[in-house]
Amino acid sequence: ITMKNRLLLLIAILLIALLSACGGAGGAAAPAAGNDEAIEIDLSTLPEVIDAQTVASIKDMDDVVLIDVREQFEYDDGHIPGITLIPMNSIPSRLNEIPTDKTVVLTCRSGNRSGQVFNYLQQQGFTNIHNMEGGIVAWQAAGLPVEK
Repeated sequence: ITMKNRLLLLIAILLIALLSACGGAGGAAAPAAGNDEAIEIDLSTLPEVIDAQTVASIKDMDDVVLIDVREQFEYDDGHIPGITLIPMNSIPSRLNEIPTDKTVVLTCRSGNRSGQVFNYLQQQGFTNIHNMEGGIVAWQAAGLPVEK
């Protein structure tokens, strides 16, 4: 290989590395699919409060359940695809519907009600729960899909 070809190869490698590093900064790895994401995001080390991009990258994993604690009319106005609705006031009577063997992510409109439910569930002994920061407002602001 000539010196010129080595230089071109080095530039190409650096350019690819730079572009792939920039592409992965949004939370979810760009070309990654289901099983790859499980390797990149260790559910056991998730913080208590997680952002919408992180939720988007884990929501389709088998060990993740999303729960919307808003009211039915709010849910009907728009919700995260595949999310389960358990309104905040129904949580105490529906504790049996919240899995203890999966990672549970709570959300509401802005993160306030889901934060209250998070605290309540912790008091009930749940250790597998997380609150999505900013709720559906942050989800939509991030340009993530919503169902009606």
